[in-house]
Amino acid sequence: MGIMAIRNLRRQEVRGVIFDYGGTLDSRGVHWSEIIWDAYRHSSIPVEKEQFRESYVKAERELARNRHILPQDDFHTLLLKKMRIELADLAGKGLIESDKVEQWAQETARYCDDSARECIEEARPVLEMLSKRMPLMLVSNFYGNIDSVLRAYDIRHYFKGIIESAVVGVRKPNPTLFLLGVDALELDPRQVLVVGDSLHKDIEPAEQLGCQVLWLKGKGWTAEEDAYIHPSMIKSITDVPAHIISD
Repeated sequence: MGIMAIRNLRRQEVRGVIFDYGGTLDSRGVHWSEIIWDAYRHSSIPVEKEQFRESYVKAERELARNRHILPQDDFHTLLLKKMRIELADLAGKGLIESDKVEQWAQETARYCDDSARECIEEARPVLEMLSKRMPLMLVSNFYGNIDSVLRAYDIRHYFKGIIESAVVGVRKPNPTLFLLGVDALELDPRQVLVVGDSLHKDIEPAEQLGCQVLWLKGKGWTAEEDAYIHPSMIKSITDVPAHIISD
């Protein structure tokens, strides 16, 4: 069935919700590179944004290739490991002083963790309210430690289960990741609402399955992404309850 045909199917009552994590619950829809760049500026790290972005991508690839992140790592620990990789890369290029790497890694990790905690607290009432009405699932491209991250922020209990890319071996935008979430909810895809911050990684694959969608749109990785529009766009995670279909 084509995507347009799926969109024209009769919308049903939402009986379960799938949330993305990174960028959705922890950053108001803003791409995490922007949060980290704000942390760099807060610490007055003397690099240009494009230099930072190159090291950001390199660190992401390194984390994907090698097991730096352990299942028990909370988000602050994850961030500290990631910042050390990024800043060491910048130091290796002679762009920053090597003896400042650890100090700036500590500062930027704390800044980003504080930012994430603030966003989680905004999302908490939404998760609390919805979890009392229907089952929630979390579907995320993550490093194998999302359970520990959610427990550290005390929101794991809101979710019936977790589908994590590093665990199941499938990454978004492959719709299989969302299909696993739908299957865990034991619902028709049309009864499932998917909430995510990425049009291409969350919204489009969820629509391919026939799910209802809400796109939490913040600042993306590229200007091209920022230019996209979609009828499902929302500005805040607190907008989600108003879009839940009820009898």
